[in-house]
Amino acid sequence: MSYSEDIDVTAEWEAVATAVHHEPHAVLGAHPINTAAGRTVTVIRVRRPLAASVAAVFADGSRLELAHAAHGIWEARHDGPPVPYRIATAYEGSEEFVSGDPYRHVPSLGELDVHLIAEGRHERLWEVLGAHPRTHGGESGVAFSVWAPNATAVRVVGDHNGWSGEAHAMRSMGVSGIWELFVPDLEVGARYKYQIRTRDGSWILKADPMANASETPPATASVVTRSSHTWADGAWMTRRAATHAVAQPLSVYEVHLGSWREGLGYRDIADPLIEHVTAAGFTHVEFMPLAEHPFGGSWGYQVSGYYAATSRFGSPDDLRHLIDRLHQAGIGVIMDWVPGHFPKDAFALARFDGQALYEHPDPRRGEHQDWGTLIFDYGRNEVRNFLVANALYWLGEFHVDGLRVDAVASMLYLDYSRNAGEWEPNIHGGRENLEAIRFLQEVNATAYRLHPGVMMIAEESTSFPGVTAPTNHAGLGFGFKWNMGWMNDSLQYMERDPMYRSHHEGEMTFSFVYAFGENYLLPISHDEVVHGKGSLLSKMPGDHWHKLANVRAYLGYMWGHPGKKLLFMGQEFGQIGEWSEARELDWWLLDQPSHAQLQSFVGVLNQTYRAQAPLWERDNDRSSFTRLGAPSWNPTVVAFERRDAHGGRVVVVSNFAGVEHTGYRLTLPKEGVWQEILNTDAVDYGGRGSGNLGMVVARADGDGPATATMTLPALSTLWLRHQPEPHVPTVNHG
Repeated sequence: MSYSEDIDVTAEWEAVATAVHHEPHAVLGAHPINTAAGRTVTVIRVRRPLAASVAAVFADGSRLELAHAAHGIWEARHDGPPVPYRIATAYEGSEEFVSGDPYRHVPSLGELDVHLIAEGRHERLWEVLGAHPRTHGGESGVAFSVWAPNATAVRVVGDHNGWSGEAHAMRSMGVSGIWELFVPDLEVGARYKYQIRTRDGSWILKADPMANASETPPATASVVTRSSHTWADGAWMTRRAATHAVAQPLSVYEVHLGSWREGLGYRDIADPLIEHVTAAGFTHVEFMPLAEHPFGGSWGYQVSGYYAATSRFGSPDDLRHLIDRLHQAGIGVIMDWVPGHFPKDAFALARFDGQALYEHPDPRRGEHQDWGTLIFDYGRNEVRNFLVANALYWLGEFHVDGLRVDAVASMLYLDYSRNAGEWEPNIHGGRENLEAIRFLQEVNATAYRLHPGVMMIAEESTSFPGVTAPTNHAGLGFGFKWNMGWMNDSLQYMERDPMYRSHHEGEMTFSFVYAFGENYLLPISHDEVVHGKGSLLSKMPGDHWHKLANVRAYLGYMWGHPGKKLLFMGQEFGQIGEWSEARELDWWLLDQPSHAQLQSFVGVLNQTYRAQAPLWERDNDRSSFTRLGAPSWNPTVVAFERRDAHGGRVVVVSNFAGVEHTGYRLTLPKEGVWQEILNTDAVDYGGRGSGNLGMVVARADGDGPATATMTLPALSTLWLRHQPEPHVPTVNHG
C-alpha cells in the first residue's frame, strides 16, 4: 500500500531513484502527515533497489516493516511524529545489515551560515563547508557540504558506496548554491569525492575544495579527517600576540620540505630542522607551499586543495606537530600562500560545477596563459570568502605566524603578462584589478584583526604604491614586501668580477633611495637558485676561496642593510649545485672545512644581528640610517650607519674590491671606540684574518668630524659598534 497520494510518483520518485533530484529529502526520510482526524502519522521512505526486505528499527528495538512502492523506494507509516530510527536491509541470499538513513536528518548547517556564505563574510568557512565528522540527530557520521550553484544534482561518492552515488544524493540549500548531506556511520579516513551533474546533463567527478586532507598524489580523492592535536605553544602564541614584527629581528630560512633532507615527513623533520635552524640562528622558517598540489614539480605553487596540508609528508596533525615543536623551540613559521592562480586539473577547482565558478569567466581576467593556470574571480563574494577564510584557516588552525603571498603583482594588474588587446580595463579605464585589490585589503585587514602579531608578506615586484600601508590609508595592508629590486640589483653586482664593480656602484646602493618607502624584506629565495641561475655560491666570481669570501661579504652587507632577511636553504653552507626539488641538499659539503666555516659564519651573523637593535629596530625609519663615505670615497666601498631608538649605533662597511684597503679613512658619526663586532674575513669563517684587532678609534681634529683609520680586507664586510663610553684598551702584563 502506498502512502504517497501527495507526490507525483511517476516523475518525482524517478528523479529521486536516479539521484538527480535537487531535494531528495522531500521524498525520502521521515515525513509527518496530519490526518483528517487530527492525528499525526509519519511516513518513512528509503531507497533500497533490489532489496528483499527493508525495516525501520527504532531506539527501543521495535521494527516497522517497509513495503516496496516504486522505483526501488520502500515506505511505511507509523503513528505519531518522527522519531529516530535506523534501517535494516536484507538482499536475496545475504544477511540483514543495519545502517543510518541520511534522509531523516535536518541540514547540518544553519541559516546564518548560509547567509554569511552568500554575503562572502563567513570567517570560519572551513567549519561548515567540506566534510566534518560529528554527531547529528543522535547519530555519528560525516556532514558534507559543497558550493556548486550551477549543478543540477550533486552526489557524495566514495569507498562507503562503491563510488556510486545513487544512494547519497545531496539536497540543494536553495539560491545559496550549497548542497548538503549527512551520511551516518562514516568515520575518519573515509575517501570521497563529489559527483556533480552539470547543466547539460553530464556528470563530473570533483575533489572537495574544502577538504582538510587528501590522498597522496597522484591519487586525488579527498579524505575525511579530524584533528586530535593538543597544542603546547601557548607561551609562544601569547608573546606573538604582543609583538609588532616590524620592530623585531627577522631572519627567515626558506625551506622546500621535500628536498631539505630526503624522505623526511612532517614529524621526522622536526628534530633535525630545529637543531639546524637553532644553530644557524634564524628566527623563522618559511615553508614553500604545503597545501595539496597535484604536481610536485610545481613546488606547491599550483594548488588543488587549499584547505588540505599535502599528504606527501603526513597528516594535517603531523604538520601541526611540526609547527608546535618549532614554536616550542622559539622558531616562527611562515607559509607560502598562493591565492593568485590555480591549475586546470579536471578533478579540482577548474570549472567546478561545469562552468567557470572559482575562476573568472572572461579568459582575459580568468586565465594565465603563460603559466597555464586559472585566475580567481575576486569580485564574487563566495570566491573571495573562500580565499579570505583560507588564510584564516592556516593562521588559526595551524598557528602559522605569517603568510607570504605569492605573485601579488600578477593579481594587481589586469595587463600582467598580456599584450595589447589581451586584457580588459577596469571600470575607470585603468589597468589595476580593483576586485583583487579589495580582496588583498580584506584578507590583510581580517588577518591582523583576528590574529594579532602575525605577518602578511607580499611577493610584489612592481612599484605599486602602499603595499605595506594600512588599508584605512588606501594601502594594501601587508606587513612586509619583498624587496625584489634590491635582490636583482645586488646579485647582478655580486656576479661581476671585482675588477669591474667600481663602475656599477649604483647596483649596490640605489636601494638606499627607496629602502624606507615600504616595510621591506630582503630575499635570496628559491627563485634565484633554479632554472640555470646557479646557487648563490656559484654566482660569485673567482676561485673557490674567492667565491666563499664574496658570499660572506654579501651576506654581511645584506644583514646590515635596512629590511628583514630571507635566505633559501643550502646557501647557509655554500651549496654548489643548483637547487632541484628532486634531490636533497648537498649536505656532504659540510665535511669540507670551508663550507662548515661558512655555516658557522651564518650562525654568528644571525646571532650578532639579533643582539644589535640598531640593525632591526627601526628598519622602516629613514632617520635611523645615514650613508657614510668621506673622506676616502671609493666606489667599491659601501658604508652606512644604523641607529636604534636608545642611542645604539652600528656602522656597516663593505669592501667589494678584490684588494685590501689599508689606512682607509672613514668619517664615523661619533668620536670614540668602535668595536669590530663582525668581520667576514675572520680566520674562523675561512678568511685571511685581516682586520683591526677588534676595534677602531674615531678621533675629531679640532671642530672637524670624527675620523677613523682602518683596514678593510678584500671582499669583506665589517660591523662596528660604538661603545657608549669611549675607552682605550689596556694591555695585561701578567
